[in-house]
Amino acid sequence: MALTEEQVNSIGEKLVDKFKSIYDPEIPVDIYELGLIYDAHVNQDGEVKVLMTLTSPNCPVAETLPVEVEKKVEEIDFVTKAFVEITFDPTWDRDMMSEEAKFELGML
Repeated sequence: MALTEEQVNSIGEKLVDKFKSIYDPEIPVDIYELGLIYDAHVNQDGEVKVLMTLTSPNCPVAETLPVEVEKKVEEIDFVTKAFVEITFDPTWDRDMMSEEAKFELGML
């Protein structure tokens, strides 16, 4: 059964809150403020595709962080399935962090 536009929009609004509840274990900042989330799409079937990166290709949470993101996204009402795609294009760097994250890490 296809979701209404209102339901799809509801999912979209809640995604950022979910992303902000997931922290990189090595850096005390959430993955959204770190700039690790590149994009997220919701389709009419309630499937969410998240395009994200890691701080480095050798990141110790490369296996667990995407699974955590999928599980947290699937907690959102009307989400039927979440898929995370990891990319390193563009490569993450500190300039992708929000001002809030830079402040929190003492970089401002």
